[in-house]
Amino acid sequence: MTPSPAAPADLVITGCTALLHTDADTGAGERIEFAENASIAVRGGIIEAIGVGVDLPDARERIDARGQLAMPGLINCHTHAPMVALRGIAEDLPTEEWFNDVVWPIESNLTDIDVELGARLACAEMIRGGVTCFADHYFSMDTVAAVVEECGIRAHLGEAYFSSQGPQGREKSLEFALRHRGGAGGRITTALAPHAPYTVDDADLAATADLAREHGLPVHIHAAENRDQTETSLARHGLTPIEVLARTGILAGDLDVLIAHGTGIIERDLPVLERTNGRTAVATAPRGYLRFAWPTTTPVRALREIGVPVGLATDGAASNSSLDVWESMALTSLVQKSAEGDPRWLTSRQALHHATLQSARAVGLGERIGSLAPGRKADIILVDLTGPHTQPVHDLAATLVHSARSSDVRTTIVDGRVLMRDRELLTLDVPGVVRELTERLPALVDRSHGRRIQEYDV
Repeated sequence: MTPSPAAPADLVITGCTALLHTDADTGAGERIEFAENASIAVRGGIIEAIGVGVDLPDARERIDARGQLAMPGLINCHTHAPMVALRGIAEDLPTEEWFNDVVWPIESNLTDIDVELGARLACAEMIRGGVTCFADHYFSMDTVAAVVEECGIRAHLGEAYFSSQGPQGREKSLEFALRHRGGAGGRITTALAPHAPYTVDDADLAATADLAREHGLPVHIHAAENRDQTETSLARHGLTPIEVLARTGILAGDLDVLIAHGTGIIERDLPVLERTNGRTAVATAPRGYLRFAWPTTTPVRALREIGVPVGLATDGAASNSSLDVWESMALTSLVQKSAEGDPRWLTSRQALHHATLQSARAVGLGERIGSLAPGRKADIILVDLTGPHTQPVHDLAATLVHSARSSDVRTTIVDGRVLMRDRELLTLDVPGVVRELTERLPALVDRSHGRRIQEYDV
């Protein structure tokens, strides 16, 4: 009896150079290698085979990737996607004025339509820049979840809340997290999202920790964003923001926690974070810190020495003007060299590790995405390195980190589905979004009402 032929794969990519993690399962080191003339077979949203000389099945869709590099999709570990609508609205301001005089007054005007249009534009920007997953911390997240489901990207979503909203804010965050967990065919994961220790009181933080344990949810929160916040917290409470999170049970070591920024993390915080046994991660977004002239940056080296993963992020486009994780990768490497006074740190391979596997671990997806290997989700980008700004190539890792640009991404694939092919977006209508958003901007940016959603006082 003749065996029936195997069913065709969904997608086969041929002729590429593939970025491979030789330590993807152990998590040790930053051992990255490049396999030339590699092929990748995808079935059911999963990488079925990858390598040189692999036996390739027939496929419903094929991509000839000669001259291109295949690598895991980038992950934006902390952003506020709908805030692209405020790109460039508050420039050259210190943090307090940025929040109190511009951003929080404007955010009091937000409608679901504004959030939807901002999320669409943000997802388009990220897909074009090779981002296949983003962690969002914002309002009206039902709307963001709907955009994620439609456009095909992967997302880790949390409905932000302040104590000033009363118990309803925390309850809404929980309800969102439970209702959307596993949504969009598994592409959506969720978290509880208290804003920060300076806007969420100890009682709400403790209640959040209890809810996270009860429902098996992670927590995504801003903390120790800058040194001023840490010093103010010490003056008011005798504790750093990190110690506040430990006292209230958020950092008890039995919850998965993603901390945004952490440039105010100081030496006394390190034992607290170490005791969480790798279940706490930090997202760093260096461009915003430079814009606000913060005197310190995320202490990546110290965090890594105690086993805390550090993922790459952009923050929102209102503070960063960009959702470009390629830029975050290059800036992280350069800023860390400057902060440590050591040109040997952070190396290009280390930076790539942060952009891929460490970022995946930071958003709780370290077993599913972040590397190209059989059994991993097929979140893949193809990068064209033939441009004059990337030639000649002496060190492929250095070329990717310091010479390549987001515009070099030719193709973006999430869960095995092609979302952009040869720079053409297939799931989003950018001109239509921009046209509608532009019409709504006068009402959105109006500050004559004198309201603000919160007070920044640290």
